Amino acid sequence: MVERDVVIKNRAGMHARPAALLVQTANKFSSNIYFKKDSEQVNGKSIMGIITLGATYNTELKIIADGKDEIEAVEALAGLFENKFEEE
Repeated sequence: MVERDVVIKNRAGMHARPAALLVQTANKFSSNIYFKKDSEQVNGKSIMGIITLGATYNTELKIIADGKDEIEAVEALAGLFENKFEEE
């Protein structure tokens, strides 16, 4: 299992477009992927799950991946956060 902390850097926070981008990326991997905010953990391959986290600008999330391509999955997803989901 691989975990990595990320921070939402885009001003609009986690809305439909970045959530969809996360799900599309997560679905490229066979690993189980989760996002965790505080004590709430959701399936990283579920757009509704990600949106229900209510993550806004500067919110810290944890990416958790478990499977044969877990390292690649976490790196790809963390890259989306670093690039502000290509929104800015």
